[in-house]
Formats: sequence, structure tokens, C-alpha cells
Amino acid sequence: MKPQLLALLTAAAWGIGGYFEKKGLHLGNLSPQMGITVRTAVALLILGAVSFPQWKTLPQAGPKALTMMILGGGVTAGAVGMLCFYAAIKGAPLNRVMPIAFTSPLFGALMGILFGGEPLTWKTAIGIVLTVAGIITLTI
Repeated sequence: MKPQLLALLTAAAWGIGGYFEKKGLHLGNLSPQMGITVRTAVALLILGAVSFPQWKTLPQAGPKALTMMILGGGVTAGAVGMLCFYAAIKGAPLNRVMPIAFTSPLFGALMGILFGGEPLTWKTAIGIVLTVAGIITLTI
């Protein structure tokens, strides 16, 4: 499957999921921390089963790669990011939270440019400016 289609499916899953997560938090009067715990537990079961054939590759990754996955994915994106996201959707309308929360591609692009050696092209710069303009338009 093409990466662009996968990215679009990601956006759809996260946007649709955010709607149901917000509804679940409010219907169940759950704290953001409890909501993210439920989400993570279910995801862990599914992902654990889907990734089972690749578990043997984990020791080959090495400590540096695993540290980056743990700190970047587990701590920063997984725990801190999701706790902030759940607190935001519990306290504000989705049309205010989602445009801001899903500026993650902007931050990812900037990290790639600043630290990953990716080029800053005119196309990328225009995309970044349009992304920021869109967020401002949606949130004011």
C-alpha cells in the first residue's frame, strides 16, 4: 500500500477515534488518564498479537535504537502526548483541539529538517506555512 494512502488512513483513524474517545470520556465520566489507559491496553493486546512474528528481531535492534523508541515513542508520543491529548479532548470541543493536536506532521517535518538532514525545499516551506495558516484559521 502506498505511504500516502497509509498516512491518510492514519489521519482518518485518529480523527474518527478522537471522536469516539471524547464521547467515551464524557459518557463514562472517565478521567483522561483512565481513557488513555483503556486505549493503550487494547492497543497493546492487538499490536502484541500482530507483531508476534517479528518479536525475534527485537534483540537485533540494539540499545541505541531501543532507547530512541522508548523515549520518543513510549514516553514522549505515547505517554506525554496522549495524556495531553486526552486532557484536551475532555476539556474542549474537537473542532478546537484536533487542528492543533494534529500539527504533529509540522513538528515531524521540522525535526527532520533540523536534526535529520532532510532538505528544506520551497515546497516544504510552503506546506509548513499553509499548515500553520490552516490551524490559525480553524482555531480563531
